[in-house]
Amino acid sequence: MRILVAGASGQLAKALLDTAGGRHDVTALGRPTLDLKDAASVARAVTATNPDAIINAGAYTAVDKAETEEPEATAVNVGSANLAREAARRDIPFLHVSTDYVFDGKLDRPYRESDPVGPVGAYGRSKLAAEEAVAAADPRALTLRTAWVYYHEGANFVRTMLRLAETRDELNVVADQIGCPTYAADLAEGLLKLAELRVADGQKQPGGVYHLTGSGETSWHNFATAIFAGAAKRGFKVPAKVNAIPTSGYPTPAVRPANSRLDCSLIEKTYGVRLPVWPDALERCLNAIALHKPG
Repeated sequence: MRILVAGASGQLAKALLDTAGGRHDVTALGRPTLDLKDAASVARAVTATNPDAIINAGAYTAVDKAETEEPEATAVNVGSANLAREAARRDIPFLHVSTDYVFDGKLDRPYRESDPVGPVGAYGRSKLAAEEAVAAADPRALTLRTAWVYYHEGANFVRTMLRLAETRDELNVVADQIGCPTYAADLAEGLLKLAELRVADGQKQPGGVYHLTGSGETSWHNFATAIFAGAAKRGFKVPAKVNAIPTSGYPTPAVRPANSRLDCSLIEKTYGVRLPVWPDALERCLNAIALHKPG
């Protein structure tokens, strides 16, 4: 199967390339070859690759920066509709990756697809606008909301914690935000399986919005504690203390949802896709990081 991945440098695009291996012919393209904002460049890229399915892993994802660059964030993310339009025109599956930031984070349970959206920041607004634009361009598109994505490469929470631990003996980590850590390798596997299913059944199953995250939930503080427990076993330097602090103790330009938990039962019921539990996924990620550790 030929798969076009939009976004070449992000951690999810890298995970899709790594995970696909010899199973599929995956081409990952980013700017300037494939610029989401430029319909002509999107059309050229799709024509050149002639894919059987398209996965959009490209986006404006700088959450804090988006607060001062909302028009740019919106233009990039809504540009996803250019890909959706090409997929619809060619009658091939389109999978679009979205985020928990479309919710306000105030619910006291995991969010379902049917829950009202209400982003509280520029990034979330831009991603919600993208969801709506994609649905209008290709009603059969699959939009997969995910959260707390990390990988053994790139910039993410796991690697940031390990980097900070190299020079600090004490760290403060927010404890009152909860979510579902999602290993990009598992997310990539889920996306590839969905693409395979959509191609195999000619997109007969319903499209629309679904949630897809790692199984289980935790706080950022507990996640950090688990990271350091695993890192210590692998010979990494870890801090002596990891202090639990409230969100108010770590102010950022953009408001983070207090509750990022997503209920993923619908995607499992509809497509049989369920991602592994996050502690096991973290172990696999740390193994991969340790494998490439200098010295």
